[in-house]
Amino acid sequence: MLRHTGQRRTYKHNMRLAALLSLTAGFVNGCGFVAFSVLTTNVTGHVALFAERLSKGDFRSARIVGLWMLLFLLGAFVCSVLIGKIGRNQRYAYVIPILTEIAILTCIAFYGFNFDHSLLQTEVFAGSLLFAMGLQNAMVTMISGSVVRTTHLTGMFTDLGIELSTVFYSNSADKGTLRKKMLLRLTIIVFFVTGGILGAYFFNSIKFYSFYIPAVILVITMFYDIFRIHAIKMVWRIKRNFFDGTPGTA
Repeated sequence: MLRHTGQRRTYKHNMRLAALLSLTAGFVNGCGFVAFSVLTTNVTGHVALFAERLSKGDFRSARIVGLWMLLFLLGAFVCSVLIGKIGRNQRYAYVIPILTEIAILTCIAFYGFNFDHSLLQTEVFAGSLLFAMGLQNAMVTMISGSVVRTTHLTGMFTDLGIELSTVFYSNSADKGTLRKKMLLRLTIIVFFVTGGILGAYFFNSIKFYSFYIPAVILVITMFYDIFRIHAIKMVWRIKRNFFDGTPGTA
C-alpha cells in the first residue's frame, strides 16, 4: 500500500490508503475539535477566521490562526523534502513522515491531560495537529500520484458532483473508470466522516487517550504490506500442507 509507487501502484492500493488514512484524518479532526475547538485537518476554515480577526483588529488571534495555516504548509513542505531526499520511489521513503505523525499524536495523548485551555497551549496542541495533517496530506498525495487526499472533503465533494453529472448525463463509453473514481471519493468521504464521529465519541469517553487510536491506525498502515505478505504466505502454507499431506491409515 505504501511501497507501491508509479506504474506499480494499482486502484486497490489507493483504496486501502484512502480508507485507512481518511479514517485517521477524520478521527484527528473529531478529537481535535472537541478537545481544542479548532479544525485540525485543513486550513479552509482558518482563512475565513484569519480574515474575520484581522477585520476586527484582533491581531493577536489573527497571528495564531496565521501560524496554524503556516504549520500545515510547513508539514507538507517537510514531508516533501524528506521524501525527496530519500527518494520518492524508495520503499521506506514514507516511514519518517508516518513516524513523525505517530510521535505527535502519541505526545498529545500523553501530555494532553495537562491542557489548561490557555491560549498558548491551544496554539501548541492545535498547531502540532495541523503540522501532522500537513505531513499526512503531502505524503498521501505523493504516494498516490495526487489521486488521493485524506484531510479535507471540499475537493472530494466537488469532483464527486462533476462525476455524478457525467455518469447520468453523458454518453461517454468509459463509465467504468468514472465509477471507480466515484467509489474512491465515496470511500474517502465515508471513512473521514466515520472517523470524525468516532473521534468525537471516544474523546468524550476517554479524553486524550483517544489520540492513541489514530496512532495505532497509522502503525497498521505502515506495516500493512508486511502483515499482508505474511498472512498470504501462512494461508498458502496451510493449503499446501492440507492438500499435499497424505491421509492417515486406519
